[in-house]
Amino acid sequence: MAREWFERKKVGKKENCTGRIMGRLKNDLFPVLSDRPISVITAPELLAVLRKIESRGAADAAHRCLQYSSQIFRYGISTGRVSHDITADLRGALIPAVHSHFSTLTDPKKVGELLRVIDSYTGNPIVRLALKMAPYVFVRPGELRYAEWSEIDFESATWKIPAEKMKMKQVHLVPLASQVIEILTELRCYTGKGRYLFPGMRTNVRPISDMTLLGGLRRLGFSKDEMTVHGFRSIASTLLNPTK
Repeated sequence: MAREWFERKKVGKKENCTGRIMGRLKNDLFPVLSDRPISVITAPELLAVLRKIESRGAADAAHRCLQYSSQIFRYGISTGRVSHDITADLRGALIPAVHSHFSTLTDPKKVGELLRVIDSYTGNPIVRLALKMAPYVFVRPGELRYAEWSEIDFESATWKIPAEKMKMKQVHLVPLASQVIEILTELRCYTGKGRYLFPGMRTNVRPISDMTLLGGLRRLGFSKDEMTVHGFRSIASTLLNPTK
């Protein structure tokens, strides 16, 4: 039932997103529940699985597994193979998940230092250009990594991100500053013949990994408590929306 639901769930979604979903199913739910008919699984039985996930300090993963379980049960209801979503009986049974903010820089002087050291980066040129582009476009790391040349319009200086790549499932138009056009012009010499602006280090059929970009920040001397790839978006949110 879970695999059948997953095959429909993954349509139109990014590979890294669907990979995380299946990873949680395989690692946390399948070992205990995969041989049980969905119609006989009880709320206490599922709760015991979720509490085991909590016990290793992974409250967020427990909530995610509860969410996926609910979707699987509701899929079972819609296909006539189960009559009740037992996850509704588990509301409030889990420890609340605490979401930490992505590390970022908020001091304009520190941001200036960050931009200067990125300019002086001597490592892989694709990593350098990705890090240079990030502060100008304010997109999520996944949206940057999965950017394709077919989405870039040099004439109008815009980047049109398709709806299926966006969290809100709406087309997003990103205006490209003249500095970004310069970055893309240089980048095109390295990757312009492929699909992705920033292909992976080992294969050009997949985009660069988030860990590769994060590694670039670490080599520049920024610790995990100072800056993350998502932090570029947080910089924009903080400094462009100052509190009065």
